[in-house]
Amino acid sequence: MAAQPIENYGVIGNMRSIALVSMEGSIDFFCFPNFDSPTVFAALLDNEQGGTFCIQAELENLRTKQLYLPDTNVLLTRFLSDSGVAEITDFMPILAGQKGEIYAHQIIRMVRVIKGEIQFRVRCAPRFNYMRNGHTARAEGDCVHFEPDCAGCPEMTLHATVPLTLQGNDAAATFALKAGETATFIFGEADPDAEVLDAEAIENHFHQTSQYWRDWIGRSNYSGRWREMVNRSALLLKLLCSQEYGSLIAAPTFGLPERIGGERNWDYRYTWLRDSAFSLYAFMRLGFVEEAQAFTNWLRDRLHDDAEHGPLQVMYRINGDQELDETILENFQGYQGSRPVRIGNAASDQLQLDIYGELMDAIYLSNKYGDAISHDDWKGVGRILEWLSKNWNRPDEGIWEVRGGRKHFLHSRLMCWVAFDRAIRLGEKRSLAGPYAQWFATRDAIHDDIFTNFWDESQKAFVQYEGSNALDASALLMPLMRFISPVDPRWLSTLDAIEKTLTEDSLVYRYDTVGDSIDGLRGREGSFTACSFWFIECLARSHRLDKARLLFDKMLGYANHLGLYSEQLGSSGQHLGNFPQAFTHLALISAATYLDRAASGKAGSTWR
Repeated sequence: MAAQPIENYGVIGNMRSIALVSMEGSIDFFCFPNFDSPTVFAALLDNEQGGTFCIQAELENLRTKQLYLPDTNVLLTRFLSDSGVAEITDFMPILAGQKGEIYAHQIIRMVRVIKGEIQFRVRCAPRFNYMRNGHTARAEGDCVHFEPDCAGCPEMTLHATVPLTLQGNDAAATFALKAGETATFIFGEADPDAEVLDAEAIENHFHQTSQYWRDWIGRSNYSGRWREMVNRSALLLKLLCSQEYGSLIAAPTFGLPERIGGERNWDYRYTWLRDSAFSLYAFMRLGFVEEAQAFTNWLRDRLHDDAEHGPLQVMYRINGDQELDETILENFQGYQGSRPVRIGNAASDQLQLDIYGELMDAIYLSNKYGDAISHDDWKGVGRILEWLSKNWNRPDEGIWEVRGGRKHFLHSRLMCWVAFDRAIRLGEKRSLAGPYAQWFATRDAIHDDIFTNFWDESQKAFVQYEGSNALDASALLMPLMRFISPVDPRWLSTLDAIEKTLTEDSLVYRYDTVGDSIDGLRGREGSFTACSFWFIECLARSHRLDKARLLFDKMLGYANHLGLYSEQLGSSGQHLGNFPQAFTHLALISAATYLDRAASGKAGSTWR
């Protein structure tokens, strides 16, 4: 079975790992035991050898449909034909505060026939350690046990309520079910002798997991016009949160291309500081205080870290580790032939000065809506700003993590301004001691630098980097970060220039990758979906509300069948880049909540 297009997948998870489930009933991507662990299934990146867990219904004129149980991350895949109807219920149990440890970190797949008598074929073909190591399979009773031949790879077991056979080192099954009958498969790290096929226990975990998600999303205080899409975005973001550490990964996948056949293929299974302020804003705005506080605690630990190029590193593993060495997996064919397939991320070693603004904005937000910052953490802030006061004027690789050489990027300058602005606001609000004269002077110097060196009078627009005439969609964050009024004439002309140069209807490109491109990579890429939502919010803030609402509704139409978005969209609407992408859903929540306030006449309250 060939891997499906990116947009044909749903996701299930337990806030430790995530699996991608296709509309055809195959799990084609799964890292275990953690988000950033090696793959067990990766057919999405290599159709032939990557590994899959597929359940197929043998029906003529088969149609499929996929949906989430309302307000949950429990996924249903339906097989439909005139002769029969069946469905797979996929979920990973949420066991917080519950007994049943043997079900922890399992994938549970329940097959049920609703109409007719249907023949099924099952194949569970794990490929361990990014397909770099083999394994041995042995059948024992109602399970098949998989023993990888690599040190550190967990042994895994497939349990089933139907007979399993071995096909080489894969598990297989062929069986028939009549209407009302079910078959259950449980895959994960488990003792092959454990009694996990208890029908009552499985049913209880299904109901407990469903109820967990319903209770969680029920705490959302969003009741606006786009409740279904905002709630789905929130449920996804919760899946991307580490229950153990409180951090949030950018996406659960790696190697999915920003252009089919191109080289823009990255690993996003890590936590970017850049996402921090957006994440805290989204959780706080929706009323999820616990998640915001957990992420804040994780961020505060980073205040006392040190990285090679400054006090902070661009991204971290979920536990805060800084080692993210980039490696090319030569044995992978890549999604639709898109190579190289990379794991790790060399951008972690880059200098990206904007992260200091995002960190300070997150700290400011957490203090505005949560507990006051501690004395030691405030000292950590002072240490970081002391370094930044001496380094804000350096060229860097910027928000888009370019590999074509450092430049003086507008967005990096903007966020350096944010870093000092938020520290001043926070310190004065909390009556905290600090070198305010120096911070004021630095903030104002950055402000003047932006208006002096990044304004292009001929275009009436702020440009991508000093000395260029290129535009960059990251400039859309200028009014959102309260650097400039959303109705300032200079901003309005910049917004018009971005619309003329970088947009196609509701789709917004990051920058021109064909002309004088700064990223050091070949080929085009898709439109960047988060930028589309930034553009929409900027339109709304500049009082172009009707246009903003029209484009927002159009962008909702680009979501996949489950309301999920990848990082980018191709010219024909196909999903590109890693999937699903936190940054996109964070931007959607921000745009939706502002549009609601604006449409209700309550937009006078500021974003920050």
